[in-house]
Amino acid sequence: MKHRYLGNSGLKISEIAYGNWLTHGSQVENDAATACVHAALDQGITTFDTADVYANTVAESVLGEALVGRRRESLEIFTKVYWPTGPKGPNDTGLSRKHIMESINASLGRLKTDYVDLYQAHRFDTETPLEETMQAFADVVRQGKALYIGVSEWTADQIRAGHALSKELGFQLISNQPQYSMLWRVIEGEVVPTSAELGLSQIVWSPVAQGVLTGKYRPGEQPPAGSRATDEKGGAQMIGRFMNDDVLTAVQGLAPVAEELGLSMAQLAVAWVLQNDNVAAAIIGASRPEQVAENVKASGVEIPAELMARIDEVLGGVVERDPARTAQTAPQKRAV
Repeated sequence: MKHRYLGNSGLKISEIAYGNWLTHGSQVENDAATACVHAALDQGITTFDTADVYANTVAESVLGEALVGRRRESLEIFTKVYWPTGPKGPNDTGLSRKHIMESINASLGRLKTDYVDLYQAHRFDTETPLEETMQAFADVVRQGKALYIGVSEWTADQIRAGHALSKELGFQLISNQPQYSMLWRVIEGEVVPTSAELGLSQIVWSPVAQGVLTGKYRPGEQPPAGSRATDEKGGAQMIGRFMNDDVLTAVQGLAPVAEELGLSMAQLAVAWVLQNDNVAAAIIGASRPEQVAENVKASGVEIPAELMARIDEVLGGVVERDPARTAQTAPQKRAV
């Protein structure tokens, strides 16, 4: 397993990170989830990403239990704050000082740790002054409850404004966590150049496009039973944007590229995002331990320039590149 620096910091993280969105506490029983976490550790993954909103806090608890007995200093544990949790009252969401301070304490309890390595603003809060949010994050860092601060799915302008305030307050934003894959490249035009300039890395989620880039979804056919596209708890909604025949047909054309590199299509997808110098880690999820072992094989893979160009040719017009999509897919106001 290779490690990379996270932003303009001295923190190194595994370039394959393990995430438990849509799985722990939801799609996967706790015993299976624990087995997946242990498989990740066995494969050299040291970085684990979760959020308080995943399975309405249960995912954090499952991860905390799975990591009991492991040397804390050898792990990088990330979590996030923004979305509604608990009974979803008027202050159970957003990036107000109240919600941040209460949320970090609750997350630490569920994760069974005194601190998280990275605390992330899960979205931008349009209803809280950015100064209030950044001051709260500064205090979380000074209290030793988080070592570093990051954001998730912020636009380039939001990152620039947050970065400027963080510097004034004596800390620095070091990461952004966006969706990024061969099919979803909206960060390349604005977010990546801004982040590189300011010293932030990307920790990318859904590098396999919710499973579409594995090639298991075929044009004109029903999704396999038990796959994410059939999951009514949220998976089917997230994958929906890719489930059309144009996309699925183009994805099938990636199989010869993967074969030439001696990779599975999933491994190719993970390796592809890691070719971007501004990407510090690709987050993978799993419902079975063997999936972890397979995806980890993407670490250290170098895709030749001619094959990167061929991937672009194969996918053609089905790739989403519009930078405006980051703002368009963000919440315009708090959920409650």
